[in-house]
Amino acid sequence: MTTNLYERAQFRISGDRSLLAAYGTGVDQAVNDKVRRMATLITNQKLPGIDAVVPSYCNLSVHYNPLKIGFSELRDVLWSLEKKLNKADIPESRTIDIPVRYGDEFGPDIDFVAQHNGISVDEVIQIHTCSAYHIFAIGFAPGFCYLGGLSSRLHAPRLETPRVRVAAGSVGIAGAQTGVYPLASPGGWRLIGRTPLRLFAPERPQPILYQAGDTIRFRSVSSDEFNHISKLEIP
Repeated sequence: MTTNLYERAQFRISGDRSLLAAYGTGVDQAVNDKVRRMATLITNQKLPGIDAVVPSYCNLSVHYNPLKIGFSELRDVLWSLEKKLNKADIPESRTIDIPVRYGDEFGPDIDFVAQHNGISVDEVIQIHTCSAYHIFAIGFAPGFCYLGGLSSRLHAPRLETPRVRVAAGSVGIAGAQTGVYPLASPGGWRLIGRTPLRLFAPERPQPILYQAGDTIRFRSVSSDEFNHISKLEIP
């Protein structure tokens, strides 16, 4: 997909309580950085009537109370904030280590990914663990992170028929993306492993381990280490 960073945001009505602000197209770090800067600016302004700011790949959704601020007024405020974008800081990115047990019953599709790309299972693991993955967005389910940076040597199509249930912690590949299922759910990604970490725990002060803009690194672990971490993660 061709990337296009807009000089000025494009605003759209998204229902009666939401404004969608687009800052470009494509999956690109520069566009995503601009989105995150703007999300930080809006949040720091503490504008009356703003209920939530949700950043994504190349746009952000601003949820608001129309009894306190209207669409046109909010749009004008956001346009004025754009003038401060170059001076705005991006929230500091953290690197999150995700231990993964690859293959076996945890990664039933790892053989397919290897064969599809003409490489060995060991190479799948080596390639998957040697990259740093930028979190562009969180969605689909609480804590599901959409990651950029997957090597083209690991690209693989989705399942033709999705699984009815994918275990929490499953690490998968779909097309040019990799990600982790934080909760048990249906899913059609090719599963190559599983992490013992609880990525989403509503009882924690910060329920999700990471946020958009953070970096994830996967680390291969043995069955013994997987089981040890699993016991530590029991609430």
